[in-house]
Amino acid sequence: MQNVKQTILAQFANSPTLVALINDFNTWIDPSADIDEFYDTIWNVDTATGYGLDVWGRIVGVTRGLKQASSGSFFGFSEGSGQPFGQAPFYPGKATIANVTLGDDTYRQLILLKAAANISNCTIPAINSMLQTLFSGRGRCYAQDSGDMTMRLVFEFALTDTDLSILLYSGVLPRPAGVLLTVIQISTSATFGFSEAGSVSQPFGQGSFFSKAQIQNATV
Repeated sequence: MQNVKQTILAQFANSPTLVALINDFNTWIDPSADIDEFYDTIWNVDTATGYGLDVWGRIVGVTRGLKQASSGSFFGFSEGSGQPFGQAPFYPGKATIANVTLGDDTYRQLILLKAAANISNCTIPAINSMLQTLFSGRGRCYAQDSGDMTMRLVFEFALTDTDLSILLYSGVLPRPAGVLLTVIQISTSATFGFSEAGSVSQPFGQGSFFSKAQIQNATV
């Protein structure tokens, strides 16, 4: 306790024995280290770990457990980054879904994203702000209203399996009721496009057309 003498009643302030006991007791059970530890590991979401992040997750409404689609490697041609004969199996028709537990750093990102979504006005600019915060420094990403009861999240860089889990299965990003959310990954170094789009897409003869197979639908 700080300024412990100010907490002693006036009638006891001149008692050497009592004052000594109070000062010694205050030294022995000094809680400042525990308070600092509590703040760093539980209260402050930017530094919280383990149980502290689990508490924050319950507050905002997300858990560590997520479904995750494993991209894996499958037989295919070099143009599509597939594997040759004898190196990988044929694509089974759907991604393999597994349950994963997020580590502290990824879970912290999910918590902050859900906290922002909880107080968001759910407009396209607000969703763009969330995406740019979550994927800061990785490239262009943005939301689009396609006008046919679908909303697209477009990424001009490769997403990890964990990224896709957050976007497709966590239900964190807001969307209007009845609207299908889709995720699109565009490799600008291998996809045909026009410079007017403000991207670095490839010209005729150097890039392939975008395939609908690159579109993934959110399940929640």
